[in-house]
Amino acid sequence: MSTVLISGASIAGPALAYWLHRYGFDVTVVEKSDTVRGGGYPIDIRGTAVDAVRQMGVLPQLQAAHINTQRLTFLDADGERITSLRPDAINGGVATRDLEVPRGDLTSVLYDRIRDDVEFLFNDSIASLDQHSDGVDVRFRSGIERTFDLVVGADGLHSNTRALVFGPEEQFHHYIGHCFAGFTMRNDFGLSHEGVLWTVPGRAAALYAVGDGDTVHGFLNFARPEPPFDAFRDPAAQRDLVASVFAGDGWHIPLMVDTMRAADDLFFDVVSQIRMPRWSSGRVVLVGDAAHAPSFLTGQGSSLALVGAYMLARELAMTADHTAAFDAYERSIREYVERNQALVTAGNSTMHPSTPEALERRNAVLRGLSAMPEDAVQPAHSALTLPEPAPPAALPAR
Repeated sequence: MSTVLISGASIAGPALAYWLHRYGFDVTVVEKSDTVRGGGYPIDIRGTAVDAVRQMGVLPQLQAAHINTQRLTFLDADGERITSLRPDAINGGVATRDLEVPRGDLTSVLYDRIRDDVEFLFNDSIASLDQHSDGVDVRFRSGIERTFDLVVGADGLHSNTRALVFGPEEQFHHYIGHCFAGFTMRNDFGLSHEGVLWTVPGRAAALYAVGDGDTVHGFLNFARPEPPFDAFRDPAAQRDLVASVFAGDGWHIPLMVDTMRAADDLFFDVVSQIRMPRWSSGRVVLVGDAAHAPSFLTGQGSSLALVGAYMLARELAMTADHTAAFDAYERSIREYVERNQALVTAGNSTMHPSTPEALERRNAVLRGLSAMPEDAVQPAHSALTLPEPAPPAALPAR
């Protein structure tokens, strides 16, 4: 039986683990946190990815968790309403098919699907990899040493696996000019199943209620010419940077900044993509954001992760030659990935304009979107037709 180590227990990692276990692989997942990655903020499952979760048998659970956001309201600098829209008018989703679920619900559903079938190593990570003709020798930060036939990096935008095998992130990291901070705050705004977005040139804030509960998700986004690398590992510097950018702004910004400073769930990062000429090297391959993060401006990170995991596992199941399988995996989804990464230009200009002129153009576009037909979909979301799972007769002996 072939052994596979997957680094990362967010979305791509557990999805891949499910399919590999189904195809007869012996799977281990290592995760630096003490449990699967959660978070209550909303993520989207669209187009081809809906077919992927249907094939996993978890679609009914995710449909039950569907947030069903009713509207997004856009505000000007004074907090006055510009327009309110259906979310699918912005993202090109299909209201009757696509899903929006809390991130933690998706990760929990995926984990519960495989927790009894797959080995999980929490509170650990890969310290070093040594590839040879018979496998990959892995030393973990805990000091444990083991050998696996294959290793998969499913560890996100700032992938440790990618850095160990392919080199520093900077050569693949394409910064899109924005930073953001996310956190939870009290729902003192009367929001229910809706989002409210305040925008001025170069800065934006959002309050997002995924239901009618006592909390909302706050987001502060701002343009910046260069990524603040010095702040990535310094939460205090992150809080100071965000506070300085939004100093003096009106609406609910002072309250949001105060909440951000005290939040114990602050998530700070840059808006970036990962673009690589190749996603595999020897016996190591990347999937999800580690290979091709599209940025949150596209709303497609989770969908690409689910589809990529499905396709990688299918190719590995179809042939015992991992090199051929990795090549087939890349051929099968690279065009789909690139079409979705290309959505970032439209998302950037619509959601986060950096100049007064761009803001006025965006507002004019938003007012016009209210007249869009219900079936105005985004073709990139379904640019790949998901093939059937690998048939049992095709599976190589493990």
